[in-house]
Amino acid sequence: MTGNIGNLAFLGYGLAAIGPGIGIGLIFAAYINGVARQPEARNMLQTIAFTGMALTEALAILGLVFAFVFKG
Repeated sequence: MTGNIGNLAFLGYGLAAIGPGIGIGLIFAAYINGVARQPEARNMLQTIAFTGMALTEALAILGLVFAFVFKG
């Protein structure tokens, strides 16, 4: 029975990785749009974009950790 729970944990992680993937895409789409509109704000927008990317990626890594925790 635990094998099925482990498989479901990895399936859940795969589904959970969709959200951060979309989030990172939206963050950098907004960054590119902002730099195209105001090139002089590039440095400020770049810092905000990378901070948002790091926080969004942390959710994906947290999901991977939970998949391994609940596998066993």
